Amino acid sequence: MLSIENVIYRIAGREILAGASARLPAGRRIGLVGRNGTGKTTLLKLILGELHLDGGDINKPANARIGTVAQEAPGGTQSLLETVLQAEPERIGLLAASETETDPHKLGDIHARLEAIDAYSAPARAASILAGLGFSAAEQQRPCAEFSGGWRMRVALASILFAAPDLLLLDEPTNYLDLEGVLWLEDYLKRYRGSVLIVSHDRDLLNTVAEFILHLEHGKLTLYTGGYDTFVTTRAAKRALDTAFVKKQEAARKHMQAFVDRFRYKASKARQAQSRIKMLAKMQTVEIPLDEHVTPIRLPKPEETNPPLLSLDRVSVGYEPGKPILTNVSLRFDPDDRIALLGKNGNGKSTLAKLLAGKLAAETGDMIRSRKLVPGYFAQHQLEELDGAMTPIQTLAKLRPKLTEQEVRTRLGGFGFSADKARTLVGNLSGGERARLMLALATLDKPNLLLLDEPTNHLDIDAREQLLSALNDFEGAVVLISHDRRLIEATSDRLLLVANGGVEPFDGDLDDYRRFLLSGDNTPKQREEPAPRINKEDARREAAERRRQLKPLKEKVEIAEHQIADLTAEIKKYDAALSDPLLFTRDPQKGNAVSKKRADAARKLQAAEARWLAVNEEYESAMADA
Repeated sequence: MLSIENVIYRIAGREILAGASARLPAGRRIGLVGRNGTGKTTLLKLILGELHLDGGDINKPANARIGTVAQEAPGGTQSLLETVLQAEPERIGLLAASETETDPHKLGDIHARLEAIDAYSAPARAASILAGLGFSAAEQQRPCAEFSGGWRMRVALASILFAAPDLLLLDEPTNYLDLEGVLWLEDYLKRYRGSVLIVSHDRDLLNTVAEFILHLEHGKLTLYTGGYDTFVTTRAAKRALDTAFVKKQEAARKHMQAFVDRFRYKASKARQAQSRIKMLAKMQTVEIPLDEHVTPIRLPKPEETNPPLLSLDRVSVGYEPGKPILTNVSLRFDPDDRIALLGKNGNGKSTLAKLLAGKLAAETGDMIRSRKLVPGYFAQHQLEELDGAMTPIQTLAKLRPKLTEQEVRTRLGGFGFSADKARTLVGNLSGGERARLMLALATLDKPNLLLLDEPTNHLDIDAREQLLSALNDFEGAVVLISHDRRLIEATSDRLLLVANGGVEPFDGDLDDYRRFLLSGDNTPKQREEPAPRINKEDARREAAERRRQLKPLKEKVEIAEHQIADLTAEIKKYDAALSDPLLFTRDPQKGNAVSKKRADAARKLQAAEARWLAVNEEYESAMADA
């Protein structure tokens, strides 16, 4: 068991962990969650001993091997396979000793230990892990130095998985993986024999892998049983119970305080008043932390365009003449398309996205673009190209100098940038904030074809939910590359498989795709008992029609919500005026007028709430039917 006892840790005088405590069961898989910046990575470093506590204790099991992914990607001339095998130093030492030891008794002990740690199957185990993370047998024999940083981080992940420590600490391990790698990792971790503490913003991974959720909020830790969805439900129920308890407690407190105030100095009631004073002092206090505000993401509305936006007929594309990555690609993209690209990294998903965005030209074939086509392109590598010495306002203004400062601020506001954040240097923004800035840049021209290449890497779970909602509300076409299964399932109507130098429709869902990947076969499997399917084109059209039908209802809900917010603010203003005890004495006419306006606003609020309930019920019913 890993025990965290009243841990305190400060950065520049600010408490990141404020008396955090938790007892983590041994041999279990635990997801560590919390908003960006709450201290999840800091907690992992404290457990590893890389940082020193300001207070409290972290007690680890005696002799337990604790491991995490190396922060620096491995390099050098060693092959990938040899690099992974080096992660088990005991095996390396025993094998070396077996070559030189002459004492038969010691040699017998060495071989017995090699047998006990399953040393002879180590190369096969290492190769299997590397294969699961996307490396072919030939690539496993190549030097690490020949691979990019992202691929070498996969080797670092493979190394720690191969080492199999008793406590495995993983900090966002999916950031360098594609969907295929994520699905493999999920399956591997479910079979892991040791303890796992994993920081992740991938909701599906947490639901699939985690047996417990450790929630870090406001410097405190709370352990919940079950996956992420169970955690959300349990936490909401707990907050509801705490809120009800606090209301009941406040009512009792007011009742006792009123008795004390009334009878404290009356001789016949003095003892009873003193008794209530003691009860007030002993009353349990329940603190309900405020939910942190999640800034929404609002994608600009594109201009309506007739289909098709884009047509490809037997197109080939690549980066070097005569060496195409994709060949014979024939596709059509319409204004209401919702498409996700599947396929392992290196198969050409990003190449296809760049072709559609106009970043690459077709080598052969025909590519017809609508005159009104406006692509918007987001890719993770663009984050590194942002100028850290500029503010978000300056960044947008440089790209679109004709926009006024107010227009720039409005654009940034749609992606959650407050006035202060809009004037913060990009270099001082968090990864999630820079990702939001890149989304703002990608949609500057109000695109009708949005191409997103791994948009969620630096977004926490709440921000991912905001992106999901924004994409579902977006009225243009979306082509998505993502390792976030939930995002794909919730926003995409069609799946395209990019593999073997081509692009073909994948006739199935992500569960089918998971089975196909884990089967090791080269051809997609159909469902064992396929459900009746409608024509893909018809399904896409129907999905678009459902979105159009739901739009008026959604707008009614939003109008009612705005009315409620406005009336609530208005009533609050009147209440502030009426709280002046001298108002009616000083100006009775004004007091009566304010009181009348307050009553009128209250009636309007009641009517607005009734309208909201009606239209929201109609909207939810329509969503369920859809």
